[in-house]
Amino acid sequence: MATTHAAPTTVRGPSLPLSLTPDFLQRLTTRVSAAPNAARVTTSAPYTGVPLADLPVSTPGDVEAAFVRARAAQKSWAATPITERKRILLRYHDLVLARQDEALDLMQAENGKTRRDAFLEVVDIGIVSRYYARNAAKYLSPKRRKGAIPLLTHTTELRHPKGVVTVISPWNYPLSMAASDTIAALLAGNAVVQKPDTQTALTALWSMDLMYEAGLPEGVWQMVIGRGSSIGGALMDNADYMMFTGSTATGRQIASDAGRRLIGASLELGGKNAMIVLDDADIEKAADGAVAACFPSAGQLCVSIERLYVAESVRDEFVAAFTARTEKLRIGAAYDYSVDVGSLTTPAQLKTVTEHVDDAVAKGATVLAGGKARPDLGPLFYEPTILTGVTPDMTLHSHETFGPVVSVYTYRDVDDAVAQANATAYGLNASVWSRNGARGRAVAARVHAGTVNVNEAFAAAWGSVDAPMGGMGDSGLGRRHGADGILKYTEPQTVAHQRVQGFTPPARVSPETWAALLTGALKVLKAAGVR
Repeated sequence: MATTHAAPTTVRGPSLPLSLTPDFLQRLTTRVSAAPNAARVTTSAPYTGVPLADLPVSTPGDVEAAFVRARAAQKSWAATPITERKRILLRYHDLVLARQDEALDLMQAENGKTRRDAFLEVVDIGIVSRYYARNAAKYLSPKRRKGAIPLLTHTTELRHPKGVVTVISPWNYPLSMAASDTIAALLAGNAVVQKPDTQTALTALWSMDLMYEAGLPEGVWQMVIGRGSSIGGALMDNADYMMFTGSTATGRQIASDAGRRLIGASLELGGKNAMIVLDDADIEKAADGAVAACFPSAGQLCVSIERLYVAESVRDEFVAAFTARTEKLRIGAAYDYSVDVGSLTTPAQLKTVTEHVDDAVAKGATVLAGGKARPDLGPLFYEPTILTGVTPDMTLHSHETFGPVVSVYTYRDVDDAVAQANATAYGLNASVWSRNGARGRAVAARVHAGTVNVNEAFAAAWGSVDAPMGGMGDSGLGRRHGADGILKYTEPQTVAHQRVQGFTPPARVSPETWAALLTGALKVLKAAGVR
C-alpha cells in the first residue's frame, strides 16, 4: 500500500518560448531530405500538448536520394585534410556555445526536460567536439607496426573512412545523441545520413544546420524523418555502418540486419542501472547523488539509476535523507533554471511509468515519495517516485521503466550487493558510494556494466570522453568516446612492404635448409626478447 508523503513543489511555465518563431522552425524543417510535396507530421510540446512542429516525412526513395548525395559529397570530404575538418569542428564548438539558448529552447519544447538537464547536453557536445577535433589526427594517422621480419618488413596501419554512416538517434537526449556520434563519424572522413526521432527532430536539424554554418561542405550530413517501419530498410540497405541508440528489441533487429549485410554496427541500448551505497558512504552526499542519479530528464536517461542497493546498517538513514530531498524537488514547466524535474516526453512513456508503478503498488510495494501523475501541471508530468518492497513478480523489478522511478533494496554484505546489482540482463551503467575511494573502485570493478562511477551518478564516466562508453549484455555492443568512438567508423588497412628477402627460400637454398634457418632465427628472436 502507498504511504502518505508530501507532494513536490510545482511550477507552471509558458507553453512555448518566444524564440521558436514560425519562421525559425520552418527554416529548420527545410533541411529535411524529403520531396517538396511530402506528407507532413505534426509534433506536440510535452509541457502542454500544443502543436509544435510540422515536419515533412521522408519516403524510402527520399532516403535513397539522400545516400546518393551523401556518397557524392563524401569522396571530396574524405580527401579534405584533417586540419580543415578540425577547424570546422572547432567552429561548430564555438557556435553551439554561443547559440545555446536556441538549443535549450528547442530541447525543452520538444522533450519536456528542464533547462539544467538541457544545458548538460550543450556541455556534452562542447566536450565531444573539442576532444575529437584535438585528437582525431592522432587516432587516424598512419601507424608503423612491427614487421614480420625485423628490418626487412616495413608495415603500416592505415585508417580509411567507412563511407556513409547511418545514425539513428533517440528522443531522450536530442542534441547529445544526434550530434556526438555524428561528430566522430564526420571527423573520420565519412558522410552521415541520420534519422532522428520525429518528436525531437528540430533539435537534430538545428545541430546539422549549425555544422553547415561552421563550414561543413553541403551534402556531407543528410537528415531524413520517418518511422523505422517505413524507412528503416532503406537506411540499413544503403549504410556502410550503423550507429543506433534506442531499445534493446530494435537493436537486436539492427544487429541481425547488419550481420546479413556484413557491415559493422554500434548499439547503445537499454539499461536497468544499479547504485550501491556501501556501509561507509557519506550518507548526505550519497542521498544527493541518488537524486542526481535517478531523476534527470524525468528519468528518461539510458544511464540513470532505477535500482538502489543500500547496506542494512545505513538503510534507514539513507532512505530518510533521500526521500526528504526527493520531496523537495520542484516539478513543472519553465524555460529557465527554476525547476528540478520536467515532463515526460510522450504519452507512451507516461503510460509505461504509470503501469509500472501501479502494478508494483497493487502487488504490495510501498511508495515513499511521488507515485502519481500530475495532469494539473501538464499532460505528461509524473512525480519523482521512490518505491520499496519491490519483488521479482513486479514488472519494474527487472524491466526498464525509463521514467522518474527508483526502487530501494537492502543487502547483507558486499558480495550480496554485487550479486544483486549484477542480477540483470543489462549492463550499461552503475554507481558505487564509499568514503574509501580504493574500496569503491574495487567494488566498481566487480559490477557488470560498461561504465561504473564512484561517488557520482553517471556524469563522471560519461564526461570522461577519452575513455570508451557503452554497454554489456542486453545494453548493446560497440563503444562511443575515446579511440573506439572514432576508429569504429574506419576500415583498418595493413600495408606491408617486404624488402630484400621474404619467407620463401632464396635460390640454391633447399626448403629443408631454409626451414632450419628460420627455426633458428625464431629461437634467437625469442631469446633476444623481440616481440
